Amino acid sequence: MENENKSKGVVVVTGASAGLGRSIAREFAKEGYDVSLLARGEDGLKGAKAEVEALGRRAAYFIVDVADADAIEKAAEETEKQLGPITVWVNNAMNSVFSPIKEMQAEEYKRVTEVTYLGQVYGTLSALKRMLPRNNGVIVLVGSALAYRGIPLQSAYCGAKHAIQGFFDSLRAELMHDKTNVRATMVQLPAMNTTQFKFVKTRLPNKPKPMGKIFQPEVAAKAIVYAAENDRREVYVGYPTVQAIVGDKLAPELGDWVLAKTGFKGQQTDIPEDPNRPNNLWAPIPGDHGAHGTFDAEATYDSPQLWLSMHKKEILSTAVALGGVLLGSMALKKWFGDNEND
Repeated sequence: MENENKSKGVVVVTGASAGLGRSIAREFAKEGYDVSLLARGEDGLKGAKAEVEALGRRAAYFIVDVADADAIEKAAEETEKQLGPITVWVNNAMNSVFSPIKEMQAEEYKRVTEVTYLGQVYGTLSALKRMLPRNNGVIVLVGSALAYRGIPLQSAYCGAKHAIQGFFDSLRAELMHDKTNVRATMVQLPAMNTTQFKFVKTRLPNKPKPMGKIFQPEVAAKAIVYAAENDRREVYVGYPTVQAIVGDKLAPELGDWVLAKTGFKGQQTDIPEDPNRPNNLWAPIPGDHGAHGTFDAEATYDSPQLWLSMHKKEILSTAVALGGVLLGSMALKKWFGDNEND
C-alpha cells in the first residue's frame, strides 16, 4: 500500500485554476504526482486542489500573477517546503486580447507579453535555480501552432508564443552545452475548448471561438505529461497543429492569403458579444470555472496524430520486427526453392 501512494515527483503548474491548467493538474495527479498550483483566481485554485486531493495526491496552491517574478520565486520556495523538491515545472499560464492590431493599446501588448511570454521565462528561472544544482528535472513550455504561424486578431498572443519558441531554442542549446540532466521540452497546441474564450478581452462584434478543429483540454494535458516523462524536444498535438507549422514553413504566403480570407470569421461565433462583459486581462474573474469552455458539442477527445506521435517508438519497433520476419521468410523460401532445384 505504501508503494501505491509513493509520489512520482512534484509538478508545478502555472495557470492551474481553469482551462488547460486545470486539466494538466488532474492528469499529473492521475499519474502519481503531487501538484503545486499557481494562478490568480483563488476560487479556481481551491477547486483544483480539491480535485488533485480526490485523486489521492497532495496539493498546494499559491495566488500568483506570473508577470511577477518575485511572486513566482516565493511560490517555488514554498512549494518545496510543503511538497518537496520540484521535479517538473509546467509553464502554462497565458492571456490574450481578440482585437485588430489597429485598435490595440500599448498597455495591452505589454500585459499579454508579461503574462504569456515573461511568465514562462520567470517560471523557467525559478525551476532552473532548483533543478540545476540537483542535476535533475524537466521544464515544459506550453506553446501553440501559433508559435510558428501567426493569425489575425490575436497579434499579442501570437507574438508572445513566437517569443517562447525562440527562448526555448536558446534554453535547449545552453542545457546541452552544460551537459546537465535538466531537460526542456515544448508542447505545441491546437485550438482547444477552454475557458479563455469566455474571459479574454475582446473587441470583436461576436463572441470569440477557437479556430478550426477543436480539441478538449484533456488531449493536450496527456501530451504535456507525456512530454515531461519522455525525452522529446517537441510534441505537436493534433493534425491541425502539424498542418499549420509545416504549412507555414513550406508556403507562408499561402497562409497569409488563407487567413486573410478565413481568419476573421473563423474566430467568431454568430452570437453577438456584450462589449461590456468582464475580462481577465488585468484581474481574475471570480468563481471556479473548471477546465472546459462552451464548445463541448464541437470538441473532440481524440487525436490519432498524437497517439501515433506518442507511440512512434513502438510502431517503429513493430515495423522493424515485421520487416525482419518478412525478409527472413523470403530468405527461407528462396533457400528451400534453391535446394529443391538441386
